[in-house]
Amino acid sequence: MKNETPTELIVALDELLDLERAALVDGELERLGVLLPQKEKLIERINTLDSVEREALAGVQSKVSRNQSLLNSAMEGIQAVANRMAELRRVRRGLETYDESGRKMQHNTQVSKQLEKRA
Repeated sequence: MKNETPTELIVALDELLDLERAALVDGELERLGVLLPQKEKLIERINTLDSVEREALAGVQSKVSRNQSLLNSAMEGIQAVANRMAELRRVRRGLETYDESGRKMQHNTQVSKQLEKRA
């Protein structure tokens, strides 16, 4: 690992954040697993530098915030899909109703896995 200047490290992080944004926008979440360790190493190296100008980090900070917002949205989307799939599984198991005395009743549904052929 060569001794990189603060500017070189910031440029490398800036480019990596662009790649991260592209992965988030394209929905290629597995790519984030490859980029994250690289991003952590760059940030760690930047944090060890003595002289990092605030202005130089301002653009990178805005990209970090933007990507965090995109990541939060992706996580919310994944959670929504998981919740929807759980609800569909619950519905497939049957219908829950209450009788006249307020007791919960489960009405099981039989789902046929055969296809019906029609002429």
